Amino acid sequence: MGKYFGTDGIRGRVGSELVAPDFVLRLGWAAGKVLAAEGNTKVLIGKDTRISGYMLESALEAGLSAAGVSVELLGPMPTPAIAYLTRTFRASAGIVISASHNPYYDNGIKFFSDTGHKLSDDLEAQIEAMLDKPMTCVESEALGRASRITDAPGRYIEFCKSVCPGDISFAGLKIVVDCAHGATYHIAPSVFRELGAEVISIGTKPDGLNINHQCGATHLDALTQAVLEHKADVGIALDGDGDRIMMVDEQGRVVDGDEIVYALAKQALLNGTLEGGVVGTLMSNMGLELALRDLGIPFTRAKVGDRHVMEALRDNAWSIGGENSGHVINLQYHSTGDGIIAGVQILSAMLRKKCSLRALLEGMTKLPQVLVNVQYNGKQDPLQAPNVRSAVTEVEAALKGEGRVLLRKSGTEPLIRVMVEGRNEKTVRAFAQQIASEVSAAV
Repeated sequence: MGKYFGTDGIRGRVGSELVAPDFVLRLGWAAGKVLAAEGNTKVLIGKDTRISGYMLESALEAGLSAAGVSVELLGPMPTPAIAYLTRTFRASAGIVISASHNPYYDNGIKFFSDTGHKLSDDLEAQIEAMLDKPMTCVESEALGRASRITDAPGRYIEFCKSVCPGDISFAGLKIVVDCAHGATYHIAPSVFRELGAEVISIGTKPDGLNINHQCGATHLDALTQAVLEHKADVGIALDGDGDRIMMVDEQGRVVDGDEIVYALAKQALLNGTLEGGVVGTLMSNMGLELALRDLGIPFTRAKVGDRHVMEALRDNAWSIGGENSGHVINLQYHSTGDGIIAGVQILSAMLRKKCSLRALLEGMTKLPQVLVNVQYNGKQDPLQAPNVRSAVTEVEAALKGEGRVLLRKSGTEPLIRVMVEGRNEKTVRAFAQQIASEVSAAV
């Protein structure tokens, strides 16, 4: 992480130092200067539905224009749509104004390169260096212009539909789609409806303040209730910017990102299209690892964050990866995680096999996972304490390869997170408490 950029761009509370009009104006100028130096003079800007998007969009537009870079505005669009449109419009970069699954009072900015991938560390470093220089303005005749792309939603809808095999129709499927009052509100229902499904849509009335509020991929109660009420075959929940997906089966049971990744990898193996193995994260359930092992599919773990998953996929030349939180990446179809496309793929697999969502997951059983948080003052490192390391070794030996232990410091709170997985929930809970006690004693 750099001085300003985190693992997923810049994010924070609106009005804070990095999410305020003056900083975002300079950010737009700095990014424009770096891009213009490489001969690139066109940038796309899209946003989600939170009210602060108007303010930040205007500030970015002014900064880019002052640097001599023209802007094409997409309006509210999912993050993966901006990655796609950046490529198709041959823009030098795409900028997303979004705080993803966070509440409305947060916002953020992230960049895509001309290839539709997250901006390289080198370019982020150049932008950060430029931010520390005095802001200037090009001569009037060199100022960037601004225009609006009016057909962006239709273009992206067609792209999402294109991942569904031509011989498959969703006719006969009844699905509930929860758009979290976010950037997919005018996209996702149309994708599934145009593929033939009967769609009940919720979370499609954004007012600038209700994004992710008790809905979407982080709050599944509304989706579960709607699936049961309408006797739907499946429910799909997206987050505020559309790069996460969680699902609910016909009985109202939650299907998370690990299970979706498993279903996609298994289907790709059956189709003969699987490229190598699968990338998960440190938080991926061990049930995913064991199920993939049974299929003979290699599996590796990356650090938490879709950026790290993407890096591991590239390093291994694999295509499928994701997080249990719902980031699902399939590089055969898109350059970034895409909730709508993952949903289309899962429904296509259900129809191809003529089975339910739950049946599609046969072969994977999630292991009980217990997480205990221990307060941490930051003065000593309890993870290196002999008693803690001894307790971890003891528990790992008792699990006999049918479970795992993970200790890590929270990146956002003064906590040590103790996670234990295994076959038996009661035993796992006891092991987690045993290790947590040693961590507490060492703090």
